[in-house]
Amino acid sequence: MPPKSRSYQVSATPVTMLAHLIVVAVATLVLVWLLHFEEGFAFKSLNKIKILNVHTFLMIVGFILVAGEAIMAYKTIPAKRKVQKAVHLTLHLIALVAGVVGVYAAFKFKHEIEDKDMVTLHSWLGMITICLFGLQWVLGFFSFVFPRAEMSARTSYMPWHVFGGTFIFFLAICTAQTGLIQRFYSLNQEGLIMNFTGLLLVLFAVGVGLSSVLPRGY
Repeated sequence: MPPKSRSYQVSATPVTMLAHLIVVAVATLVLVWLLHFEEGFAFKSLNKIKILNVHTFLMIVGFILVAGEAIMAYKTIPAKRKVQKAVHLTLHLIALVAGVVGVYAAFKFKHEIEDKDMVTLHSWLGMITICLFGLQWVLGFFSFVFPRAEMSARTSYMPWHVFGGTFIFFLAICTAQTGLIQRFYSLNQEGLIMNFTGLLLVLFAVGVGLSSVLPRGY
């Protein structure tokens, strides 16, 4: 009898490792962009662009990158499911706090330059994203952590939790792209850094998505 054919399976491990490398690359590019070309960060400054930089940094590094790491925690952390869940929950909470502070920085920037709030597609997508993210975290906490729903209810809700988390994450990526477009002026050194940041965020989204659906390597 001919030998049984082995199905070809791609492990999540190399994809997850690549996504981690992209996290480092994006964080580095954002820091170089904001510190070297945009004069750094500040919540209070005569140079109002520094306040906007706080928003940009927190939303990309603190919100998107940390949220992506939270999604990949089940493939990254070599520990029991309970530990993975705790890391997943904690990283999402950190991302939520960073996102809320980042949104506050955006409103503060608009207020101090006496400009109107919530008039661009970026602002609309951003507000939808942060509200859905907060709702997703609260529902997940009460369903899976405390007081925890019945097993049948958790089983029924889990696919929606996974779908909702994935959708919100990709919505955050789209929001970041519109924000980068708003801050783009010309294809100089700064413009190249911004463009590469946008491209790497797309690759990061692909990596996170694949990591969440592929089987873990052993």
